[in-house]
Amino acid sequence: MNRLLAIAIDPPTGTGKTLSQTFPTLSSLISVIVKNSFTIAGTILLILLIFGGLMVIIGAGSSDSKKSAQGKALVTDAIIGFVIVITAYFIVQIVEVTTGLKILNSGL
Repeated sequence: MNRLLAIAIDPPTGTGKTLSQTFPTLSSLISVIVKNSFTIAGTILLILLIFGGLMVIIGAGSSDSKKSAQGKALVTDAIIGFVIVITAYFIVQIVEVTTGLKILNSGL
């Protein structure tokens, strides 16, 4: 059992490389995280829009204005959150252009 703890386990990158070999710079790691965060944010947006829409429909069908208002608030909050994520991406792009630093690698 002690021997198991002494074995170096590489992350499953698929190429047999370590994490530092796969992402040689911090910007390449951040680029991958940001690209994946857009996918996750879009998926969460879709789920919240569907759930909020169902809450509005169920609230309207049962004449429950409180549940309908909660559904509308959920949809509004989901859209605001997604706009914040997109705005953050554009702010990073503006910082790249103004400072000349390469934060997000487009070559990955």
